[in-house]
Amino acid sequence: MNRIYESFYTRDVLEVAPDLLGKKLCVYSVGKKESFIISEVEAYRGVEDSACHASKGRTPRTEVMYKKGGVIYVYLIYGVHWMFNIVTAELDVPQAVLIRGLRSINGPGRITNKLNIEKSFNGESLISSQRIWLEDGEKPDEIFTSPRIGIDYAGEPWTSKAWRYFI
Repeated sequence: MNRIYESFYTRDVLEVAPDLLGKKLCVYSVGKKESFIISEVEAYRGVEDSACHASKGRTPRTEVMYKKGGVIYVYLIYGVHWMFNIVTAELDVPQAVLIRGLRSINGPGRITNKLNIEKSFNGESLISSQRIWLEDGEKPDEIFTSPRIGIDYAGEPWTSKAWRYFI
């Protein structure tokens, strides 16, 4: 097992996000380990990024984003789907990467449904958790970028930033 350690996560989100592509997301449930290759992510870069939850200030909901990189940020969207994010950067620098796709699962809501990721994962450490972690995987041959999806509310220049990375 080549678990990803803290120094990987404590970098700027714009470095971590593309580096997550090809990594294995590992989940241990019902007595077995499953692994999935990360294939699509989006970066959210702190208080200055109008598309980032932290841009509205430090709240009970966003508090986990202010932790040191390597923990999970989970939130409910539309009252239906849990969104799975990985916090990056140093303590008190609220950045996170939304996991949008795995090689066999497309869509952030589908990922959390398939992997049974819900509110109890919020704040959990990917470094020490026994039920969810990342491992080294395959380095992608090519990484593509585009603007993030579904953030029209953020306005320019945030809607045009090519902070969605995929393979």
